[in-house]
Amino acid sequence: MAVFEEDYRPISYSQTTLTELMIPAYANFGGKIHGGILLSLMDKVAYACASKHAGNYCVTVSVDNVDFLQPVEVGEMVSMKASVNYVGKTSMVIGIRVIAEDFRQGLVKHTNTSYFTMVAKDDEGKPTQVPGLMLETREDVRRYLEAIRRKELKGVYKFELDNVRTNLSVEADLPKLKNERCGLTTELKMKLI
Repeated sequence: MAVFEEDYRPISYSQTTLTELMIPAYANFGGKIHGGILLSLMDKVAYACASKHAGNYCVTVSVDNVDFLQPVEVGEMVSMKASVNYVGKTSMVIGIRVIAEDFRQGLVKHTNTSYFTMVAKDDEGKPTQVPGLMLETREDVRRYLEAIRRKELKGVYKFELDNVRTNLSVEADLPKLKNERCGLTTELKMKLI
């Protein structure tokens, strides 16, 4: 294993690209590549990138921003480019950019950007400290700061969601259903009113 100054590793040390041809067996009922296939490939490249940076086995603990921007077609070559964007004590945020290429038409399209939080594990399966991240460019710094901000927003969102779950009053909030596409059975209306 390579050792770097003060146990910091540059982003380039663990950058990983996974490329795979999309075959008919990967298609969903609509003829497009199934989202679950893409998620599985993203998880693989996130694992490879995180494990290389950490020098240990890593597990996925959360996935953020899985938005399918464009469909992926059978016959396209998909490349998943993963980089460590942020490190905590035992965790890393791996940014993944997904690109699909249609060789027949000469088209390249960006289909996803996702962020996987991975935690390094020791031989006993306990979280273990990861090397720091050496930031070498302005873009490296921007991505690191963006990851910090996403982490802060995720904490606020979790707090707000927990607050909604704890303090939601079905009876008081019932009028919010008026313009929604749902209905209440007569029996439920009687119980709530």
